Amino acid sequence: MAKVSLFDRRRRRVRSALRARSAGRPRLSVHRTGRHIYAQIIDDAEGRTVAAASTLVKGQKNVGANVDSAAKVGKEIAEKAKAAGITTVVFDRGGFLFHGRVKALADAAREGGLEF
Repeated sequence: MAKVSLFDRRRRRVRSALRARSAGRPRLSVHRTGRHIYAQIIDDAEGRTVAAASTLVKGQKNVGANVDSAAKVGKEIAEKAKAAGITTVVFDRGGFLFHGRVKALADAAREGGLEF
């Protein structure tokens, strides 16, 4: 049996808790790397991505490696969600701890009008 990393264990734990309390709401999934942060609103019932935003901008360097950029992505995903008619979501932080860039994105999405 292969050893499962702490990150993967944390991601599985978070995802299973979300399934228990999602009640059919779309999922706001966050992924971060050393250079960028990505956010998607996923409708698990239909299996499709409703809205997406990230710091990945062609031609610009080092755009997404800070809290300010993460906050911009949070506001952008909230605007796209409103345009798609979504107001309430379930926040899926994956295996990432809820601080720093992940927290900044979540707070900005809440300020933008998303409820979670």
